[in-house]
Amino acid sequence: MRKLLGVVGAASLAFTLAACGSDSSDSAAGSNYVRVLGTEPQQGLIPAMTNENGGGRIVDMLYSGLVYYDADGNVHNEMAESIDKEGDKTYKVTLKPDLKFSDGSAVTAATFVDTWNYAVANEQLNESFFSSIKGYGEGVKEMEGLKVIDERTFTIELTQPESDFPSRLGYNAYFPVPAAALEDPQAFDETPVSNGPYKIKEWNHNQNLIIEPNPEYKGDRAAQNDGIEFAFYADSSAAYMDLLANNLDVLEAIPSSAFGSYEQDLAGRQETKPAATYLEMSIHVETPHFSGEEGTLRRKAISMAINREEIAETIFHGTRTPAREFTSPVLNGYNDSLPGSENLDYNPEEAKKLWAEADKKYGAFEGTFPINYNTDGDNKDWADAVANSISNTLGIQAVGNPYPDFKSFRDAYRTERMDGAYRTAWFADYPSMGNFLGPNFTTGVASNDSKYSNPEFDELIVKANGAANEEEAAKLYNQAQELLLRDLPSIPLFYPNVVGGWSENVQDVTFNWKSLPVYYEIEKTVQ
Repeated sequence: MRKLLGVVGAASLAFTLAACGSDSSDSAAGSNYVRVLGTEPQQGLIPAMTNENGGGRIVDMLYSGLVYYDADGNVHNEMAESIDKEGDKTYKVTLKPDLKFSDGSAVTAATFVDTWNYAVANEQLNESFFSSIKGYGEGVKEMEGLKVIDERTFTIELTQPESDFPSRLGYNAYFPVPAAALEDPQAFDETPVSNGPYKIKEWNHNQNLIIEPNPEYKGDRAAQNDGIEFAFYADSSAAYMDLLANNLDVLEAIPSSAFGSYEQDLAGRQETKPAATYLEMSIHVETPHFSGEEGTLRRKAISMAINREEIAETIFHGTRTPAREFTSPVLNGYNDSLPGSENLDYNPEEAKKLWAEADKKYGAFEGTFPINYNTDGDNKDWADAVANSISNTLGIQAVGNPYPDFKSFRDAYRTERMDGAYRTAWFADYPSMGNFLGPNFTTGVASNDSKYSNPEFDELIVKANGAANEEEAAKLYNQAQELLLRDLPSIPLFYPNVVGGWSENVQDVTFNWKSLPVYYEIEKTVQ
């Protein structure tokens, strides 16, 4: 999340407090909540319908899956007592005893099976995460590979051996919901019944959302605070000013213009480290001038026209690393020298040559090339810098094009083709190269924002998922990446570090392997 930090006076700060819900309700007043950065969820709060960061960080606190990931990305059992392999393709899941939702209703084996079947039958956004299960198909009512044995036991049979399948089960697509959510999902997603460390207190749309500890939760992620208030800021620079004034407790995205001063500003209350995230800009496959052979030429030209090194240094002060492929350097198997990675090098002469070749063969490019982004994510500086680099290199008019907030921006590019490029990014769901590739570029899946479709890529992802070990999987994932580096359905830009800080009012703040605060560990020390 990035945006220019300007001089913010009293009027701006007053706007921030009004916009972000400091006066949102009498119930919040006097409660010792930890106040953190958030954004309005695009969908409701049903796990299998949530595939964006604003809702995802909240869903991860409201619900629990069979396993969870600690701050370093290690996998631990949560709802599962055990996940035992039976043969090459089947897993037997035994739940811990006496699991309950926040309303006191039971979480059973049937709860998981019914939730997963419902997600597929109703084609919820995350239904593709069940594609490894035997009998999966779009709209299938019951997957053959799911069998309830008894109240605490069920089995999962896959279509092929996939050794890392259990490690995926901490992603929110696999979280259970009660029967009420399946009967009336539209009513449920506003006021969900949860099984995780927190339960929902209130949701003031476009302002804030408050969660409080769930007394029915008995897992390892027990809340160490009275609750979390996710404050929805329209401007990350205003969030930073609130952090300095101790009006915001945790901010995992220091704005780019404060990179030169935040260490001094926060006096030891900050952390910077790599994370499993990356930033790119997508270009829809049907965008005029960017499909077919012409599209291949122009996509490469655009990519080679971007001086990532210079932008990383001048805008991000070294807190971002120029991208070399489509996953993350913190993952096993990462390779910064794959065939095709030269298409991510700044090469202005080759960029001009490719652009001129496309103009000659297919007609001159006319009009502007917008780089669309949301203003509540601190994207303006880098978007303008990327646009300037493209304009100066190719002699076209590339311009940053802002949308007022993340939800409206995402709704726009998800519901219709957005011409030019549009800011997209990825926070890992589980620690695997495959999580960066399959969900983003496999044909037809919900997070495939460019609508890329390549049968060869799809086949390599299936083979990699079924590889005997991590090393073999990495080879196949990287072969799939070679196709992406050739076709450039999106253009990788940077690997962001976590650049976060916290107020004087909290302690035990940690940023996890995918850059988010470990919310349940934060303690409020000042009332």
